[in-house]
Amino acid sequence: MRIVVAGGGIGGLALAIALQRRGIDCTVLERDRVLSSAGGGLQLSPNGTAVLRRLGLGAALDGAFRPAGRQLRRWRDGGLISRVPLGRDALRRYGDPYVTVRRSVLRRLLYDVVAPRVRLGRAATALAGTGVTLSDGSFEPADVVIGADGLNSAVRPYLIADPLRFSGHIAYRAVVPASLFSTVDVTVWLGPGQHFVCYPIGDGRSLNLVATLPAAVAPPPARGVRADELLAAYTGWDPTVRGLLAAAGSFDRHPLFERPAPGPRSWGRIALLGDAAVPMLPFLAQGACQALEDAESLARHLGSPGGLTAYAAERHDRAEQVAAASRAGSHNNHLADGAAQRRRDRHLAGLTLSDMDWIYAPPGRVPA
Repeated sequence: MRIVVAGGGIGGLALAIALQRRGIDCTVLERDRVLSSAGGGLQLSPNGTAVLRRLGLGAALDGAFRPAGRQLRRWRDGGLISRVPLGRDALRRYGDPYVTVRRSVLRRLLYDVVAPRVRLGRAATALAGTGVTLSDGSFEPADVVIGADGLNSAVRPYLIADPLRFSGHIAYRAVVPASLFSTVDVTVWLGPGQHFVCYPIGDGRSLNLVATLPAAVAPPPARGVRADELLAAYTGWDPTVRGLLAAAGSFDRHPLFERPAPGPRSWGRIALLGDAAVPMLPFLAQGACQALEDAESLARHLGSPGGLTAYAAERHDRAEQVAAASRAGSHNNHLADGAAQRRRDRHLAGLTLSDMDWIYAPPGRVPA
C-alpha cells in the first residue's frame, strides 16, 4: 500500500513515526526546503505528551520546560483570578507531563526519526486517480492520501468545498529572554476583547509571548510587526504586560481562522488530520495535541479494512468537542468588565486540575 502524507508538520511527521513503528511505509511531502528554527512556543498537555511517549520520544522531551501551574490574571492590575497546578500534580494525575517547547524543536525531533521518508521542498498540489501531483510538476503514486497540510490544505477540497472563516481574532507572537519576567507558570491576562499569554519554553531561558487583538477583517500574516501597534491596543493594561510588549520590540502576526461547520474527515482513499480536518483556535492550547491524537488514531486504523472510516468515526466527537470549547474561549476569555465577567471569574476561581480531565487524561486512563 502506497501512502502519501501531504504536510510535514507535527501531525504529518507524528503519523509517519506511528506508521513506521507498525512496519508501514509512507512518503511525507513537505513544502519547506529546510526546517526553520524560527517560530514561537507551544504547550503540550498530558494527552499530547502521552502520544509522544508511545511514539518513543518521551526521553527526548526530558529537557522541555514543565510549568508549575497555569495562572489567570486580571487585565488592568494583574490581580490573580485563579491558579491550577500543573508540574508534579499533572504528572501524578495523568502519568505524563505538561510541557512547553519551541515548535521548531518539536518538529525537528519528529523529523529526525523519519527523515528518509520526508521529501522536503515538495508540496501536494492536486490529487489524481492514482496519486498526487507535486509543486514541481512531478507525480507521486498513492493508494492512500493523508491531508496533514494545515488550514490551507490542498487535500481538503477533494472531500468538501468549504471556505475558511476569519475568527475575528489576530495572534501576535514573539520570544524574549526569560530575565524580563520571572515565572515558572503559564500566565494568562484576561481582558475586554483580548488577552495576553506568557510562559517559559525550552530550558526556561526564553519566554513565549502571545498577544491577541480583535479585528473586523483579517490582515495578511506578517513578520516584524512593531510593538507600538500592540502597546496602543493594550493601553491601561497591567504594567507587566506592557513591559513585555515593549521589550519584545516586534511580533509575528497571525490572523486566526476556523471552519464554519465540521466536514468529513475521510472519504474513499483520502483522510485528513490536524488543522486540515478540524482547525483549533488557540484558546485551549490544543492544536498540536489534537494533531498528535489524530496521528496515533489514524496509524492504528490504517491498513485495516474500512480503516479510514473507523478513524473518522473515532476522532469526530473528540475533536469537535475540543474545537467547540476552544471557540467558546474566544468569547469567555474576552468579557468586558461587568456582571458576566465577575461570574466568570468566580467560576474560574473554583476550578481544579480535575476539571481538565476530559482533555488531559489520555484515552483509557483513569486519572490518579
